[in-house]
Amino acid sequence: MFLTRVFGRRLFSTVRSEASAAGAAVRTAHNPLEEFFEADRNPEEEKPVVYGRSWKASELRLKSWDDLNKLWYVLLKEKNMLMTQRQMLHAQNLRFPNPERLPKVRKSMCRIKHVLTERAIEDPDPRRTAEMKRMINAL
Repeated sequence: MFLTRVFGRRLFSTVRSEASAAGAAVRTAHNPLEEFFEADRNPEEEKPVVYGRSWKASELRLKSWDDLNKLWYVLLKEKNMLMTQRQMLHAQNLRFPNPERLPKVRKSMCRIKHVLTERAIEDPDPRRTAEMKRMINAL
């Protein structure tokens, strides 16, 4: 594989966790760059992998400022991972699996910004509103 040639070793390693009730595979990260790549899946699996939907604005309105900030960075990490995967597969002339995931992540990120902007506008203190808007635009 391309990554093996570039980094000189296998990037993805999975360890089967017997203590886990679900029996899911746990990925051990040895290199921080591994977080930009999705773990390899077994192509012989019968079940197709189903990914979730984007966050609704009504759901995001129920979350705190800190929760939305954490969710923003989780989505940013996911977006970076998907874009890295798409670029690497494109360079190898391979098809990007599940291309609908990237618009879902982008839509969720836009909705988080929208909800945070709504909260900033509702704040009666104009200084705090301006500070919140600056923080939102920096995202």
